[in-house]
Amino acid sequence: MESDVLLPTVLCVSADILDNSRIVSEECRKELNALLHHYYPIEIDPHRTIKEKLPHMVEWWTKAHDLLCQQRIQKCQIAQVVRESNAMLREGYQTFFNTLHQNDIPLFIFSAGIGDVLEEIIRQMRVLHPNIHIVSNYMDFDEEGFLQGFKGQLIHTYNKNSSVCENSSYFQQLQGKTNILLLGDSMGDLTMADGVPGVENILKIGFLNDKAGPVTLISSRGLWLECTPPPAPGAQEADTGRGQTLGSQSPHPLVGGGAAGALHGFL
Repeated sequence: MESDVLLPTVLCVSADILDNSRIVSEECRKELNALLHHYYPIEIDPHRTIKEKLPHMVEWWTKAHDLLCQQRIQKCQIAQVVRESNAMLREGYQTFFNTLHQNDIPLFIFSAGIGDVLEEIIRQMRVLHPNIHIVSNYMDFDEEGFLQGFKGQLIHTYNKNSSVCENSSYFQQLQGKTNILLLGDSMGDLTMADGVPGVENILKIGFLNDKAGPVTLISSRGLWLECTPPPAPGAQEADTGRGQTLGSQSPHPLVGGGAAGALHGFL
């Protein structure tokens, strides 16, 4: 497959970094945690449709953003907060980012987290290359540099697709790109490439960050999606007779999960 564009998920939950930082009060931290415990089970509930989940996700993100706006967060504090955090990217991130840059492959990052924090993480990791384009919830600061809101349309777990960037000139630059490698860590990430015109091939890869215990192996068209534990001897032959290992769970999940966002790349 000729490399045209790359769409991956960066799995760094930028909201968690602020939640656990010194610039957020203990009371705010408790309220944000209460929101997580209330809404996250709804986000991952397999018995609810996405349509049923949507209003809850909007409510969750809106309440969380409102709480952060009450904290008088300053723009100049973001870099220091990231430096003091334990933010990390998956093992091999330097090779990943640098190889895409060297081969002029666009890297499109969709994140339902906070764009300012995510961008600062990538900058401090020294891999914020010009081939990267980030769509996320970016902070809006007043003239004195204090957080007063968030710019543009709210981005949550289930609307990370072209519907939130239809007017972006970035997609126009991707005309002629027909192959996409999509990386994500939530069900909402499956639709990140929806609406991208002219796509011929999409390879979707999921990272398991939560409940990484024994998982049923799924085989499709002779390709094994390898989870924990690995298949028993002969299991591949028993299913298809020609199973191949497609991938496995990363030993170093990115910081955070759901709200972290996703990186896409067009190949």
